[in-house]
Amino acid sequence: MDRRPTTLLAELTHRCPLHCPYCSNPIDLARSQAELSTDDWKRVFTQARELGALQLGLSGGEPLIRRDLEELVAHAHSLGFYQTLVTSAVGLTHARAAKLEAAGLEHVQISIQDSDKEISERIAGTRSWDAKLQAAQWIKELDFAFTVNVVLHRANLDHLEELIDLAGALGADRIELANTQYYGWAVLNRESLMPTRAQIERSEAIVDRAVERYRGRMQIIYVLPDYYSEFPKPCQGGWGNFYLVVAPDGRTMPCHAASQITTLTFDNVREKSVRWIWEESSAFRAFRGDEWMKEPCRSCPRKHVDFGGCRCQAFALTGDATRTDPVCTLTSDRAIIDSMLDGTPPPVVYAYREMGRTRESATARVSAEDPALR
Repeated sequence: MDRRPTTLLAELTHRCPLHCPYCSNPIDLARSQAELSTDDWKRVFTQARELGALQLGLSGGEPLIRRDLEELVAHAHSLGFYQTLVTSAVGLTHARAAKLEAAGLEHVQISIQDSDKEISERIAGTRSWDAKLQAAQWIKELDFAFTVNVVLHRANLDHLEELIDLAGALGADRIELANTQYYGWAVLNRESLMPTRAQIERSEAIVDRAVERYRGRMQIIYVLPDYYSEFPKPCQGGWGNFYLVVAPDGRTMPCHAASQITTLTFDNVREKSVRWIWEESSAFRAFRGDEWMKEPCRSCPRKHVDFGGCRCQAFALTGDATRTDPVCTLTSDRAIIDSMLDGTPPPVVYAYREMGRTRESATARVSAEDPALR
């Protein structure tokens, strides 16, 4: 099979003004002095495009922190990439948005933490609400394609309808409602982030109604949380089949969470070309195809549908990245998931992400009686 990546996710930096407790970036965040240079990133973009990648995500952390962002956008535009800026929008000015548009940026995705200002800023760990709403206005004025992204969890899931209507009022072309994936910092906060079964059941009905209400005006994408599913989701369309992630320090992976699989070694674009890493590196070849699979995946008719599920989740929950994703109800490891879904949710106390250390902020403490959780 001749595999070629369709998408490159460039994590330009791990620096970020927000401290979201569900952040999927690794606990050991790459420091600014370890980040790839402008020339490094240009070389990566060129090599990925030569390999066949068509879409480029400019992500972080907060990519706006990079002073060379406009230069990188212009280079990627010259190569023919369709580019999406994935941003908190904190720090965006009208002048800089205009420069990014002139450089060739087509699409902006802004994160929203909640439909309520106070709760949104509590989740983000910093003041950010006004900046996000102002940035959304500029994005519409400059005619970017515009997506609102909401990471859903126990503290905001009851505001789902209001979140959808907020995106509609902001003029979003699309809203992505993605339930928390438990990697990186989200693992530390899993107990506080896990929604209740009742919240999940209500959310599906809310989304169904909203899809009809906004049909033809705004696309609504809803991702059911893995833990409440019968079968796992396909791992980026199969490990190392379509997706390419370059971390701020140059390590190159098949998905953004892969660095947590400590049994793998990830090659760096400072030493190897993107093509060599994609085609030859042990990490990218580790779970391609189905030869690596164990039972029940090896003989399962779904093995080319979900590819055994998420390798990162399998490793995080079982310590073995070759095991079936425990979300799957066909494996005995499903008991690990079921045990997490039982019982009364504990009070919400977040460990916030910060460069170089973990902090628990008093403003993050939310009692079980908080209105946000009812």
